[in-house]
Amino acid sequence: MGGDRGQIVVLRHGQTEWSLSGQHTGVTDLPLLPEGEEQARALAAALAGHRFVEVRVSPRQRAVRTAELAGLRVTATDEDLVELDYGGYEGRTTAEISEELGREWSIWRDGTVPGPTPGETLAAAGGRVDRVLDRVRERLDDGDVALVAHGHVLRVLTARWLGLEPEAGRLFALPAGSFGVLGHEHGRPVLTRWGLT
Repeated sequence: MGGDRGQIVVLRHGQTEWSLSGQHTGVTDLPLLPEGEEQARALAAALAGHRFVEVRVSPRQRAVRTAELAGLRVTATDEDLVELDYGGYEGRTTAEISEELGREWSIWRDGTVPGPTPGETLAAAGGRVDRVLDRVRERLDDGDVALVAHGHVLRVLTARWLGLEPEAGRLFALPAGSFGVLGHEHGRPVLTRWGLT
């Protein structure tokens, strides 16, 4: 994929039942739908012949299976790549949550899940992905690194790569079964490609 230093290729897992319906999927370990498996196989074609010095994957089965079907050789399972923990909003859609609250709710604006089961804050997720980035930066002199994970956590990671606050992840929608490339320009972190299938 070019460049003097390695790049980070971020891959979102293929479609699951809940990603299709818009339900927040953090800790629930759902399998890929058949179309999610097809999306993952399509990633294999897009990445064919590409060499990664490291492939880190979330331990959730939807990410592990996506990496497998995309033809990636996983070198590390990384708990810091799991999706945000949505607490009491796990399995619920934004529309359902907003109706219950009587106002529009957004993880990006509100930063967490209110109530007795609050879930993870965006700041905490930012800390997790900062650790991932610290680990992979060490490898970029050797080549490219792939990270296979989930929509929101990869959006937070992209924001942090660019030096932005975790809330800026709202700017980087990443459809299921797509990938983006984080690289450098004049020694500075940049977003080079996004939402590719």
